[in-house]
Amino acid sequence: MNKTLSKTLQIAIPLGLGIFLIWYIFQQFTPTQLEETKQYFKNANYGFVVLSVVLSILSHISRAYRWSFMLEPLGYTPKLANNFMAISVAYLMNIFIPKSGEVTRGLILDKYENVHFEKGFGTIISERIIDLLFLMAFTLVALYLKYDVLYGYVISSFPPNLIYKLIIAFVVFLALVFLFLKFSKSKINNKIKNFVIGLKDGVLSIVTMKKKGPFIFHTFIIWGLYLLSFYVATKALEQTKTIEFGTIIIAFVVGSFTFAFTNSGFGTYPAAIAGILVLFSIPITVGTAFGWIVWTSNIASILIFGVLSLLLLPIYNRHRKSTPKQA
Repeated sequence: MNKTLSKTLQIAIPLGLGIFLIWYIFQQFTPTQLEETKQYFKNANYGFVVLSVVLSILSHISRAYRWSFMLEPLGYTPKLANNFMAISVAYLMNIFIPKSGEVTRGLILDKYENVHFEKGFGTIISERIIDLLFLMAFTLVALYLKYDVLYGYVISSFPPNLIYKLIIAFVVFLALVFLFLKFSKSKINNKIKNFVIGLKDGVLSIVTMKKKGPFIFHTFIIWGLYLLSFYVATKALEQTKTIEFGTIIIAFVVGSFTFAFTNSGFGTYPAAIAGILVLFSIPITVGTAFGWIVWTSNIASILIFGVLSLLLLPIYNRHRKSTPKQA
């Protein structure tokens, strides 16, 4: 019952948050603002939107190719098409159930490429760790480029005493976590330690990889295409095509976090994009329209490629001989 409740909450909470944000933002709009937002949708240059989606798909292909570098040392050489379709189905699953895509990827390669699920899943976790490090790097760049604006917003929005209290509370929390990990012998502590060890092993696996150079290269390609895709999307609206590079970086980072930690950003992505762009003098109606255009176009491509992959996987692999799994 507890596991069922936990899984239900993992789906319901992000979904409920997304629905609430959609309702909250649009009910705040005046009739004039609603009409403005509709006009932005109507007048958008969808050629740039299509190009943005194409760049995003290219990043998925690069990700599929990069995955092979992690599987090869384990004795597996899966087809690029199967890697790509597994990733496409994973993105599709993440729309409905957060984080279910990683498991789905492992199961698909287990079924069609005879890759042991545990080993395949381990490479996926390692890959996600590297991606998280890149996202953190982008976050630091964004904070550096727009530190003055963000600092000014925090200072004006939160009393200094509250900020100091939050910092002290955070330091105390870290100290308590450290003490808990060091002295506690509970099952939860063991799980946390095993998780941390897994993270360490995942990062170190990149060091021992035979083709770590190409792996790192494709990691830069993937994130470069992500950023380029977002940049190209800003050209779709007259009001966003002249946004400064630093603003683009921070909006990209904020959007990436919503995709990573919710139901693929349902409701939260457009709200987050609009919220961050307001700080840089972009009207809320423009930011809302832009956020929904970017999110909808990406979700549409995920749905199309995800469903097609589900249909094509058994057809593409119908003539593949079943071979015993390696130990």
